[in-house]
Amino acid sequence: MQTPRVLVVDDEAPIVDLVRGYLEREGYIVESATDGPSAVEAVRTSAPDVVILDVMLPGLDGIEVCRQIRTFSDAYVLMLTARGEEIDRIMGLTVGADDYLVKPFSPRELVARVKALLRRPRRPTETTASAPAGLEMHEARRVVRVDGEAVDLTALEFDLLGVLARDPGVVVGRQALLDRVWGPDFIADDHLVDVHIGNLRKKLGDDPGRPRFIETVRGVGYRLREGP
Repeated sequence: MQTPRVLVVDDEAPIVDLVRGYLEREGYIVESATDGPSAVEAVRTSAPDVVILDVMLPGLDGIEVCRQIRTFSDAYVLMLTARGEEIDRIMGLTVGADDYLVKPFSPRELVARVKALLRRPRRPTETTASAPAGLEMHEARRVVRVDGEAVDLTALEFDLLGVLARDPGVVVGRQALLDRVWGPDFIADDHLVDVHIGNLRKKLGDDPGRPRFIETVRGVGYRLREGP
């Protein structure tokens, strides 16, 4: 297995050095950036597996950096914020972040979260005859199409859709989605699933009020509609 590559983006050198030390002891290849524009360029050139991204950065803030790299990279994004406000977390998740951690944080917890991101299962998924009309999903090529048009999904969004696509018509609970996409050791509340499902629906052009693809089963979870 190739050694995982992690990009640490923070304008505080002591934090970068601390995180680098812990990650390198785990055997990861670690690179760093100290501002938003250089972070975007580093993701383009080094293709990291995980980006640890501070929200408060010079040049471009972490939210905008995440938004930009999501247009060309499927790297997992773990956002760091010194502000424990819910809006920071929601904004980060909305633009494609996979997890977040509030400063000050435990370096051991950060390492555990990086490991959890890298452990996410990648199970083969192809759409079947029972999938809703207009939706195509090809695991080997990591391609999703709606009515023949390619849809740009993050790695996490692709995996979420993949879990639902394995059994069209079958309800998958929020906790089951957390376990199967984020991994059984990942700790989060149901709201994380709801935010990412919302992002996925927007990209698929799916109206939650009149769903074409993903249906909400209130109090339980979600299911992919069966085809005609």
